[in-house]
Amino acid sequence: MNGTMKVVMKEQAQPGAIMSTKQIPTYGAKDILIKVKATSICGTDYHIYSWDAWSQNRIKPPRVMGHEFSGEVIAVGSECHRVKIGDMVSAETHIVCEKCVQCRTGNAHICRDCAILGVDIDGTFAEYVAIPETNAWVNDKDLDPALGSIQEPLGNAVHTVLSGDVAGKSVAVVGCGPIGLMAVAVAKACGASTVYAVDINEYRLDLAQKLGAKVVLNPKEVDVVKEVMKITDGNGIDVACEMSGNAAALNQQIDFLANGGRLSLLGIPTKPVDIDINKVVFKGLTIHGITGRRMYDTWYKVKGLLASGSLNIEPIITHRLPLEEYENGMELMKSGNCGKVILIP
Repeated sequence: MNGTMKVVMKEQAQPGAIMSTKQIPTYGAKDILIKVKATSICGTDYHIYSWDAWSQNRIKPPRVMGHEFSGEVIAVGSECHRVKIGDMVSAETHIVCEKCVQCRTGNAHICRDCAILGVDIDGTFAEYVAIPETNAWVNDKDLDPALGSIQEPLGNAVHTVLSGDVAGKSVAVVGCGPIGLMAVAVAKACGASTVYAVDINEYRLDLAQKLGAKVVLNPKEVDVVKEVMKITDGNGIDVACEMSGNAAALNQQIDFLANGGRLSLLGIPTKPVDIDINKVVFKGLTIHGITGRRMYDTWYKVKGLLASGSLNIEPIITHRLPLEEYENGMELMKSGNCGKVILIP
């Protein structure tokens, strides 16, 4: 397909991004070309936009940003047989080698040679994107494109919450950004006895309550560890989902977890974090690092949870903006006074 398209890209190694034009992507025999209907802003996109230390060490401009999206398939390569023109799709954004030990043993989500849309290759803040057919997830035709675009981060929340048992257990979600908010809803839908939400932003704590959190705690207002231990009669919480990337918050979770508890880590600190290993050992804690989504086990869980009717994440979508208003979207992300911000090309 010939022609140009509008894109939002990190043009130079500095804060910000620009609206520009590029050629519509070419696609290979095993690839598909998609017209983007909705693309959502991720925390990773904001890191790239603000040009933090992680971005400076990872991103090589120029790069079209964005990776969470849904759209319509408008062309397929000659060796594509599963996905058809006209299909509405989302995508697994980790493009893996399919050759390493991890890929060949059912652990492609931790592939040693993984490329990520919008990070290592051009992404979805654009009118069109090309991806391998194997990465396409076919959606129901009547699924709202905005909801389709947030299945990828929802997968992160599902992977984090369900990396162990939660039914009948108390669950704390620490860091109520969009994925943390999704984790609250997932934990509630999967039978957690009590969901605790911890964040310093009242807007997001209010959203967490709407999504099923029974207890909300603001570390600026209360001593979280003391409050949790008081509420739980000194027992602590069974499961903690670390979504904040905050060193102090991580150590608080180790303190308020019950003996034998689980700590699942999705938040990414900006620098190394010191923890007291003695507490981990003598409390018998399990710590699990979470990367992306299990391919494609997590995607089927996401589909099943949405189909069940028990998981409602639509309240997380708080803003829908034209692609041209990406800067407003980034400011919303900076303020924290939003859930998911959707850009419409």
